[in-house]
Amino acid sequence: MSYGDITRVSASGASEKTSQQDRLGYSGVEASEKMAQMDSGRMNKYKSKINSVGSQCGIDPALIAAIISRESRAGNALDDGWGDHGNAWGLMQVDKFSSNIYHQKEGDWDSEEHLRQATGILVHFIKRIQNKFPNWSREQQLKGGIATYNMGDGNVHSYENVDAITTGKDYSNYVVARAKWYKRNGY
Repeated sequence: MSYGDITRVSASGASEKTSQQDRLGYSGVEASEKMAQMDSGRMNKYKSKINSVGSQCGIDPALIAAIISRESRAGNALDDGWGDHGNAWGLMQVDKFSSNIYHQKEGDWDSEEHLRQATGILVHFIKRIQNKFPNWSREQQLKGGIATYNMGDGNVHSYENVDAITTGKDYSNYVVARAKWYKRNGY
């Protein structure tokens, strides 16, 4: 893919705080993979839409699946398509207001239109990180873009602390570990 190879991105996986969402007694890559596996049955019904949007946007479908898994547990954590106390919409949880931008919802919560909107936001952030850190490798820029999808690019100051203020302080590490699992499992 044009934004880097997700299989070459380093990832430490889920933090202890994040893994406790599922009452796992462990953290790291193993916890991320277990949580991805738990979502995989629900994820399969979106696979053709994920593959289509990935192809259109130049983003690895495994990464889209991983963000869906992280953000909405493949739709399982949503109430009529809404999550985050009614502040975010759809499988990939597009915030109504983020980074000084008001986002209108596009399509149904589980539609290809929604996935294309959210993936477009991800691509926007990857490009912002590419411009902000031109000396980073493509894979580092990809990981930085994943972190900014969660918290905005103004909060990324170094690669070593890319997740310093993301949700659970592990967002990109957790998503990348899940993406690698989805990549190995048909995405």
